[in-house]
Amino acid sequence: MTPHSLAFYMDVVASGTVLGAKPTDDPDRVTAILGADFAENSFDEYSMWRDYGMVEFFWVRESPDHPWQGHHFTLQVHRLAHRGGNIVNGSMRDRYGRFGRRLRFDKLERLLGKRGVLLEDVPDANAPAFTQHWQPASQISVMAFRTHGEWRQRRRGDDRIGDVYAIRSSVNAEEVSWNRERYGRRKEGG
Repeated sequence: MTPHSLAFYMDVVASGTVLGAKPTDDPDRVTAILGADFAENSFDEYSMWRDYGMVEFFWVRESPDHPWQGHHFTLQVHRLAHRGGNIVNGSMRDRYGRFGRRLRFDKLERLLGKRGVLLEDVPDANAPAFTQHWQPASQISVMAFRTHGEWRQRRRGDDRIGDVYAIRSSVNAEEVSWNRERYGRRKEGG
């Protein structure tokens, strides 16, 4: 992992933004920051997301007559293992340099801790294959890969135990509380 790309992830987790683009920004603002090289997707006229390579921004609206409202973003870090640093948006590479194929959770957590940016463990529906960690101030969630289940075949480029799988924005305290109530009981056998 290059120090520059690690700095990118630390900035996202600490700030809750991607190069300053907030999860609540409209599509024009995000494109002004990340550039016009994206794929636009939609299931219907009420939701849309733009795929900028490793990062995806999502919007919703009440009707086709209403403006898009930012909902969240996701860094699909796992894509790096399969496709390499070329999947990273040009604006991100211009600012942070080369991106490695892997992001180790323990290293990210340790370096964030040195900055005073602490992550809380959160029970998750995807356990035990994945663990979830939350940064309350920035409302960022980090999902790390923890085990190869029977359902998953090991292939070249697959995630390695301890790799960050994804980083997602706008995970609020209510969602974390709900996860703790719902999935925290698994540890207690309930």
